[in-house]
Amino acid sequence: MKMMKFDKICSIQASKRSTWEGKFFLTFDIDWAHDQILTDTIDLVQSFNVSATWFATHATPVLESIRRSEAFELGIHPNFNPLLLGKGGESCADNIKELQGLVLGAKSCRSHSVVDGGVIRSALRAEGITHDSNLNIPEGAGIALHPFVGSCGLTRVPYCWADEHAFTGRQSDDFLGIERRIGLVVLDFHPIHVFLNTESSDRYERTRHLHQNPKELIKHRFEGYGTRSRLMKLLEFANNT
Repeated sequence: MKMMKFDKICSIQASKRSTWEGKFFLTFDIDWAHDQILTDTIDLVQSFNVSATWFATHATPVLESIRRSEAFELGIHPNFNPLLLGKGGESCADNIKELQGLVLGAKSCRSHSVVDGGVIRSALRAEGITHDSNLNIPEGAGIALHPFVGSCGLTRVPYCWADEHAFTGRQSDDFLGIERRIGLVVLDFHPIHVFLNTESSDRYERTRHLHQNPKELIKHRFEGYGTRSRLMKLLEFANNT
């Protein structure tokens, strides 16, 4: 079996298969994670010396440590849900500009809740975003995935697997099967689930009040096979193929 390499979302050229075929694209939606929780995941990924893309939601000194690593890419993870829920606030363009100011030159984006649309894509392009990963096409659909350039010029990068879908039983964690069935392999993890080793929605929901208190939250880490286990399995599998 060929060696699976990790790379960053911004390195993908849709028309050049060698930039994405036969690779894993490991991505993390930071989702306002506490610094200690975020650092825990960063340290784990760095211990395997692989590349990853981190979609940022908020200002934190930890962003600088991600930025310093040549193996890592910082993207943005804007939250447009308040607009959809009628809670007012800033426009989608303002939200994107604010995050671009934090990340400084981000090229990639995945929206929180993968909110998507033509107005959003145009605003992303206007702020210098070149790649978006807002399309979730589960590996179980059996569709051979590949990146493509959309009408507004964004390189669209579908992702095929998400940790929250795995622990709810909506898709498998057979990374070997994923690698064999489809061309583009983009995987979505969340530091909170890695830290908690989430294996069910119940564990995540009943610990919400502790998500900004890692010293207490660690006491609720699942000791069996969960999200952290899945990430370790992926990293070990890719390094040993």
